[in-house]
Formats: sequence, C-alpha cells, structure tokens
Amino acid sequence: MSNVTTSQYNLRLLDDLARLDSPIHRIHPLIKLMTTIIYLVVVVSFGKYEILGLLPLLFYLVVIIALAELPLWPIVKRILWVEPLIIGIGILNPWFDQQVFTVGGLVLSKGWLTFLAICCKGGLTVTAAILLIATTGMDGVAAALRLLRVPRVFVLQLLLTYRYVAVLSGEVGRVLVAYSLRAPRDQGIRWPVLGSLIGQVLLRTFDRAERIYQAMCLRGFAGEYHTGRHPGIRLWDIAYGGGWVLFFGLARAYNLPLLIGVWLTGGGQ
Repeated sequence: MSNVTTSQYNLRLLDDLARLDSPIHRIHPLIKLMTTIIYLVVVVSFGKYEILGLLPLLFYLVVIIALAELPLWPIVKRILWVEPLIIGIGILNPWFDQQVFTVGGLVLSKGWLTFLAICCKGGLTVTAAILLIATTGMDGVAAALRLLRVPRVFVLQLLLTYRYVAVLSGEVGRVLVAYSLRAPRDQGIRWPVLGSLIGQVLLRTFDRAERIYQAMCLRGFAGEYHTGRHPGIRLWDIAYGGGWVLFFGLARAYNLPLLIGVWLTGGGQ
C-alpha cells in the first residue's frame, strides 16, 4: 500500500513543482522548450570521447535547479531510475571498442571512455527533460508544441497518455486496497490471483477513461485540448533563451574546461 501511495505522489510531484512561482517558472513555455531542445542537440553532438567538453553543460542544469528552487533529491531519484537503462545501452562498449589509451601507466580500452560518455549524455538529457516538465508542466509543454505547429493529434496523444498513467495508478491503488481488506493476512498478492487482478485493473482503467472522455465531451471537447492562455513572449524571455543558446554554442565550439585550466595555470604565457 505504501509503495502505491508513494508512486502516486511521485507521479503528481512534477505537476506540483510546475505550479511553483520562480523566475524560471515565469519564462514563456515556448522559450523553455526551444532552449531544452537546443541543449539536447548540443549534448548529443559531442563525440564519443569528448567527456571533458560536457562538463560546462552541467552549469545549465545547476542554474535551473537553483533559480527554480526545485528540491534536489526527487530530481536525482528520477535520474537514477533511468540510469540502469543507460548503463545497459553502453556497458558492452569496452568490448566493442578495442582501442587503448594509457593513464598513469595503466592501459585501458577506449570503450570505457565511450561508456562514460553515454552515461554522461544520458544523465544530462534526462535531467534537462525532467527540469522542463518540473518548471513548465505538461500543459505548458503541450501549449508550446502547438505554437510550434505540431499536429494536435500528437499533442493530444501525449497529454492523454500522460494523464492515463495517473488514472492507471489510481485504479491500481484501489484494487490493492480492496485485495488487502479481503486478504489481510497475505503479505503480497498471491500468484494464482495475480493475472485476474491485472485484467481487472485494465478493465477498470478503460472504463474510467471512457467516463472521463464522456465528461470532456459534455464540457465541449472537440479534439483540441485547451491548456489556458499564456502571456506573450517578453524581452526577458528572449534574453533568457538567447543567453543560454550563446553559452551552449561556446561550450560546443571551445573546450572551456581546458581553456580555463590553461588560463589558471598560466600555460598560455
């Protein structure tokens, strides 16, 4: 029971964070979406051995978390949920990439560099996507996608799928409560009834989704999901997006950690 309640809380947490009021939350959703897309493109454009060049891009994430006043641990937990998948994608690279390099007399495969680069890129991109949802909300992201002329059927599918996860979680919680009341001595769900319970959950969620759709139609839904009005793009919004794009361009064009190291050590003299 506590696990289901925790899962429902985690599903709603990003929506709750999106309702906060901060300088980042007040940025126009379209600007935040475009900035995030450019950030993702820059991250994935780095070569498979360019790990050091990715470090300055971490600055963007730190600034967003600080200015938006987001709690750090919930963000980190969501990143950790995805990391096993990222690790699974790159774990075989040390065997596929047999080129070697030497560090302190130790000979290593360059596949470890590509593996580390995949982990860094995956962590940066996932964190950027989470921060976009946590500071904009799914409705804001949908409104920005419509401003970009993304077909409404895709935007609607995205929104309804996102909402359906919450409906599914709620039905799972109700079924588990009913099961625990009828079998209080069981420590978990017994295998003989697991299949029927899963089927009941799916049927209940289909029925609940149908009722929600009928309620939406009664309230005037005609295929367009209205997310409310957003204020127009201000000069501050353009400055925000332009400043980050300039920073991303510099981080991509120059190895900033190397330049800073050379400057601090006086190597350029």
